[in-house]
Amino acid sequence: MKNESEAATVTAADIARLTGYGRAAVSNWRRRYDDFPQPVGGTASSPQFALSEVEDWLDRRGKGVQVPPEERIWQRLRSVADDLSLAEAVADVGDFLAERKRNIRLDGVSADLAGMVKDGRAPEFYEFVVDRYLEAHSRRVATTRQESAKLMVALTGVRGATVFDPACGTGSLLFAAQEAGAEQLYGQEVDPVAARISETRLALHGVETEIEAGDSLRADAFPDLKADVVLCDPPFGERSWGYEELTGDVRWAYGLPPRGESELAWVQHALWHTRPGGHVACLMPAAAADRRSGRRVRSQLLRSGALRAVFELPMGMAAGSPAAPHLWLLRRPAEGDPLPTMVLLADLTELEDFQKPALKAWKAVARDVQPGVEFARGVPIIELLDDTVDLTPSRHLVRPVARGLDFVSARDGLIGMVDAVREAVDRLQTLTDESRELPMTTVTELVQSGAVSLRQPPMRMETASGKIPVLMAKDVMLGREPSGRTKDGPGIILLEPGDVVVALSPRRLEVHVATEGGTAAGPHTQVLRPEPDRCDPYFLACFLRAAALTRSSTTTTSRSDVRRAAVPRLPLDAQRPYGDAFLRLRELEKALNTLHEAGETLINLGYQGLAGGDLTP
Repeated sequence: MKNESEAATVTAADIARLTGYGRAAVSNWRRRYDDFPQPVGGTASSPQFALSEVEDWLDRRGKGVQVPPEERIWQRLRSVADDLSLAEAVADVGDFLAERKRNIRLDGVSADLAGMVKDGRAPEFYEFVVDRYLEAHSRRVATTRQESAKLMVALTGVRGATVFDPACGTGSLLFAAQEAGAEQLYGQEVDPVAARISETRLALHGVETEIEAGDSLRADAFPDLKADVVLCDPPFGERSWGYEELTGDVRWAYGLPPRGESELAWVQHALWHTRPGGHVACLMPAAAADRRSGRRVRSQLLRSGALRAVFELPMGMAAGSPAAPHLWLLRRPAEGDPLPTMVLLADLTELEDFQKPALKAWKAVARDVQPGVEFARGVPIIELLDDTVDLTPSRHLVRPVARGLDFVSARDGLIGMVDAVREAVDRLQTLTDESRELPMTTVTELVQSGAVSLRQPPMRMETASGKIPVLMAKDVMLGREPSGRTKDGPGIILLEPGDVVVALSPRRLEVHVATEGGTAAGPHTQVLRPEPDRCDPYFLACFLRAAALTRSSTTTTSRSDVRRAAVPRLPLDAQRPYGDAFLRLRELEKALNTLHEAGETLINLGYQGLAGGDLTP
């Protein structure tokens, strides 16, 4: 019988994460090296390999890695639980770590789990296990982004409070509330296994918690609970939420939620469970702000003074939805409260670190003062109570009026930018129209030959805090400095000078060549690392950009498109002129983008100045 170490298995994706190389590199090793370990399980499309054999092979090839104990235990757990039972196995691990009960399926990892308990590492280890589980099932298990959770907690002020989450999932919002100082936590979750995971996460941190399994709308487990704060990231677009059986429910104090707007049912459910004067933070789909069917409920929330702010968030900030959601901040009116005169509407979609600006704007409007920033405005409630009751923040924000001096400065600056574009064009005169046939290869073949390695950063990363700068996909797209921050951890890829970072979006491919090290590559990017004596990074970046302009690459931008990109097969000294031409084209591209933005600004300043009387023809 195999011992526990030999039983641990890994997939190609696991090997890629542990080594920092991309999955393409792992596939290349399997093809090129006859001594690469043979699969011991899995399927033809997703084979599994013995971890001990993979470690031995990597060590022999000079690619050895130090597998952390947590990762080793996780791989053993994956070996004793298939995908269908993995959630229950994770819940069983929690029960074991919390010293509630043992489960027979954990016999292969029980000794290691007991060691974690003995060393006092159970809480942080269980967070690692839950993170790995969510990463492995990211398409099936929705979880609230940490950035959203931290904003919701900051806006509602949970320190010392009783907090309730009626759709708690695996406990992301409750865990954020606990970290911010909440004293009592309650939750309900329709998935009983997720409810177990959520309760254990919090129990291991010594928090007084009560979490029940069940449908909050149909079978409320806490009918008498009145919390100080309710946090909620409800499922969007649920048509079978109980409209028929709940038509006369007492919770609908602001109007019967329409059949197709389950989110308005969750908002009122949250307000029902809030004490007078308490706050609710609820993530909502953007469509809930202006759908005609929900106009009456939105109107009543405004008239009663319950709805206090709507924040437009960047894309992907709600569980299970890639779109840009809204965050509604509500307060259950207390007896004798004066009605607020305005509601904060804030568009946070262009802000990188939006928590502090959002909190500052909210505090201003809570004092009945305009926030004085371009991204937010206190909108009078009477202004919103029209035929549409549209709460979309970006439609109510007004740009500041231009002054004549701003127009003159912008005009003079634009003249200088035109000169910069002309100089950038002149530097392209070295390019001639002489055609020549080039021997071609692909990125896949470059990877297979060892001239380039392809690496894939983790899809799930904490990018809101830490000391390591993170180059996000959006940063690559916009040609700007790293905007994220993270901590060191498994799978993090630190860029080296010459690395080519590729950012993929549904309609575009963009590249960035790193000039210094120490920055981490963010999610939704790929890193191509050329061998310095075989491939020039700017040469490679040039032809990746060219590939993005072809029909095949603009139709779809899957990871396979990068590997299929055509690259000339040239010696290093013949590559460098192409790299120089790429840099000149890049310089012109940046100059033209800057010119376009400056021209648009000048035109808008001109129109606003003429209309406002600050400019005279």
